[in-house]
Amino acid sequence: MHRPPEPPAEQMGRLLGLALQQHQAGQLAAAERLYRRILAADPRHADTLHLLGVLAHQTGRFDLALDLIRQAILAAPAAPLLHANLGNVLESLGRPDDAAASHRHSIELDPAFAEGHKHLGTLLFEQGRLDAAEASLRQALELRPDYHDARNNLASVLFCQNRMEEAADCYRVLLAADPDDAQTHLNLGAALLALERLDDAVAACRQAVALRPDWTLALTRLGTAHMRLADPAEAIACFRGVTRLEPDNPEAHVDLGLALLRAGDMAAGWQEFEWRWRTRPFLETGRPYPRPQWRGEAAAGQTLLIHTEQGFGDMLQFCRYAPLAHDRGLRVIVEAPAPLLRLLRSLRGVATLMTGGDPLPPFDLHCPMLSLPLAFGTTLADVPAEVPYLSASPEEAAAFAARLAGHGADGLRVGIAWAGNPEPEFDDRRSIAPDLLAPLWTIPGLVFVCLQEAGFSRPAGLPLIDLMDGITDFAATAALIANLHLVVSADTAVVHLAGALGKPVWLLNRFDNCWRWMTGRDDSPWYPALRSFRQPRPGDWTSVMADVASALRALAAKGTP
Repeated sequence: MHRPPEPPAEQMGRLLGLALQQHQAGQLAAAERLYRRILAADPRHADTLHLLGVLAHQTGRFDLALDLIRQAILAAPAAPLLHANLGNVLESLGRPDDAAASHRHSIELDPAFAEGHKHLGTLLFEQGRLDAAEASLRQALELRPDYHDARNNLASVLFCQNRMEEAADCYRVLLAADPDDAQTHLNLGAALLALERLDDAVAACRQAVALRPDWTLALTRLGTAHMRLADPAEAIACFRGVTRLEPDNPEAHVDLGLALLRAGDMAAGWQEFEWRWRTRPFLETGRPYPRPQWRGEAAAGQTLLIHTEQGFGDMLQFCRYAPLAHDRGLRVIVEAPAPLLRLLRSLRGVATLMTGGDPLPPFDLHCPMLSLPLAFGTTLADVPAEVPYLSASPEEAAAFAARLAGHGADGLRVGIAWAGNPEPEFDDRRSIAPDLLAPLWTIPGLVFVCLQEAGFSRPAGLPLIDLMDGITDFAATAALIANLHLVVSADTAVVHLAGALGKPVWLLNRFDNCWRWMTGRDDSPWYPALRSFRQPRPGDWTSVMADVASALRALAAKGTP
């Protein structure tokens, strides 16, 4: 007996089910053949037009996807899922306004369509419209509390709004449903890191690494968390893991270099730090030089251009190498930012000073300022720490002495600065709210002199002699510091300036301090007269100021720094 022929509708349904099965299994070519076979028999089959459009979108054929899904909508105009996927295609085509309109139409067709709310919220997030995105994503979760993508995207919105506790809560809900999601563990780690919950951040990042041991992003973030936790040894292990997996990753080598330097391994650290020239910021802003880089080889009689790099503090710290290059018989040219030029005239052994943007003079070799320690083979045992290597103008210092006398500045004069560059990429938790300085003001026998740049907040009532108005360069600041007995400063250029002048300086140091101050010590090989007061825990400036106040009382009682 012959089997009776299958009715056309049942045959279509069977073929569509088989095509969808292949599609979901990732067998896209086989699925497409079946979809097209259905359409050959019924060119207006809405489900098939739609699914073939989705497949075309997945394979990057956006124009074809747009045409197919539009045909599907003509055949089934009231299906909200079709409009949502049309919105996804329009988004891929760079038409976000049209995409948003499609997502909104899907919601109009069915206000309980959670996918439409999620798609709209995701698009609004990508447009930076965070409040509107949050509302849409929360609506999706109201309709479908277990909607993983919506909750994950809501966590991203909250993260971008700096609502880290709420973002962390979202990630925990996601992990309760899928504890093996490495990406969510890593995202939780990032939120906890922002919350300064460093032990928890390390644990979350470590879990991501356990789930995906070869995931370099997870290893990098775990290394970063260890650096924030002041554990450079563990950070070094993480960053070495990244460089093993990606030997040509310059960012990983720089991270490793900074961790090594913080641990005091300068010989290896300077080598790794040299990879910074291959990272994107340096490639984008670096200037080509027509002569080779000097790497410490004998070059007596040749002209060396030492050029500016990074911040004022870096320049002040590492310009100490210019006289050493001169002592090796090199003729030294130093390029520096304009606010440093007058001060650097006091630097021994410099034949010519120039500022960035000036035409380059003739030279034989060049060296970036922060590559000089590598060129000289600097290790922890032989940091060149003879101070002072910079000095203030005697005439300018005398003028400030007269001004201070006019303010009745008798007693021990303590210069103070509490904030650096306010940009997040530079500030990095270094600045201190001025009201936290209050324990200092009641100490008898001290006169406080402001070293904070003009323009920074000075709350009313601070008992400071403030002569910073009109100071436009570091030479003038140096002349003021020359009249002080002690400088107390957050980690800013003022610390380096005082150190270079040989002035006693107390560093107000954050918990996850800069690599140059290393770990586990309250002194510095770079500045013999420096003392560090480090936060005992992240963000705890109150304890730092209590320790500084106690030390200042002892100093005032002694009468000398």
